[in-house]
Amino acid sequence: MLSTISNRTWVLLLALVLVFTLVACGGETNEPAPAADTPAEPAATADTPADTPAEPAAPVSAGLTNDAAVVASEFFSQEQYDRSMRQMTLNPEGPEGEPWVQYLEAEFVDTSAYAKEGPYTFCFSNAGVNNPWRVVGWTTMQAEVDLHPEITELIHVDAQGNDEKQISDIADLVASGNCDVLIVSPNTTAALTPAVEQACEVLPVIVFDRGVFTECPVSFVQPIGGYAFGETGARYIIDNCGDDCNVLALRILPGVDVLEERWASAKIAFEGAGSNINVIGVEFGDGDNAKVKSIVNDYLDRFGRIDAVWMDAGATAVAALEAFEDAGQPYPIIVGEDQQDFLVKWQENDLSGISPTFPTFQWRTPIIAALRIMNGEEVPAVWRLPQPTITNENLDQYIQPNMPPLHYAMCGCEGMPDFPTRWGGQ
Repeated sequence: MLSTISNRTWVLLLALVLVFTLVACGGETNEPAPAADTPAEPAATADTPADTPAEPAAPVSAGLTNDAAVVASEFFSQEQYDRSMRQMTLNPEGPEGEPWVQYLEAEFVDTSAYAKEGPYTFCFSNAGVNNPWRVVGWTTMQAEVDLHPEITELIHVDAQGNDEKQISDIADLVASGNCDVLIVSPNTTAALTPAVEQACEVLPVIVFDRGVFTECPVSFVQPIGGYAFGETGARYIIDNCGDDCNVLALRILPGVDVLEERWASAKIAFEGAGSNINVIGVEFGDGDNAKVKSIVNDYLDRFGRIDAVWMDAGATAVAALEAFEDAGQPYPIIVGEDQQDFLVKWQENDLSGISPTFPTFQWRTPIIAALRIMNGEEVPAVWRLPQPTITNENLDQYIQPNMPPLHYAMCGCEGMPDFPTRWGGQ
């Protein structure tokens, strides 16, 4: 009995040894299940192919985050921006070769209610005659008045760049009862709006150059405007500056609609440009040559080089270029205006430049509009004038060696009496 049990035990032991031996020799194995914390491989989708990384967002230039780069919301209108971009592509209507009476997309208004017999006294509340652009414009306006003997007097009040003074000036002109029509070039937009609205209740008003936040004037005269100016200069830099392009943007001052619009559209263009455009700074130069040179010198010291300078006005463009000369640096791509000293320097040094003008011939138009209103003729509610651009290709035709350095080429005054001596030329 004991022998029988022992034999069965040995048989069972031999069978177990055989099983373990077969397993150890790999006759069949099972893969271990993935651990619970092992992430599954993400499935490829049509939008994000597994082997193509997503495109990183273009970095925002550090300079576009400066305080001076902020565009006040009250000065930006998407509708006006779109309108400007569209009008830049249009041909103006009106007499050939007389851009000061041409117009774009005009809607005419009836002025028969204001018709009266001459002679006339026109009144002009001027923001100031505090820079060369305004000096040339004011001279041109007076010459336009001299062309019309039915205007016996032009009463001119200079606000000297002061809002409060201009508000008082307008009130005094209206209260005098001497004005048949009031022309206003506002110092700043928001501050002058109530004064213009009060004047509109008494007599026909024409606003030009800078705007106000009201539609009460009979006519608002302005070239295509600030958006077109800013876009033209910025686009030239974007299209012509190479890789790793350092751009310095110089503004005059905040709070003026046409200047805010210039910067707003330039900022849109720079933000939409490729990563090669690096706006290293945005600064206010106050229209002061010494301050502009100091700003440029500071940025050259900090960044080593500046490849392009965008400006919202051209009066200090030569000062900016002189800062490069002082530092022994090559000239940058430059955005200026149609001031003669800049145009001459541009030509003499074969610069890469552009001049998106805000033409001074617009100073003729308010006088013409006022006469039409006195005659009861229709005038454009918004008299949108063309806005020519000076480029490397047409620069030669705007160089006027007989004119002073601070004369503006787009005055439209060449055919007026006493040209060029009245404008300081020879």
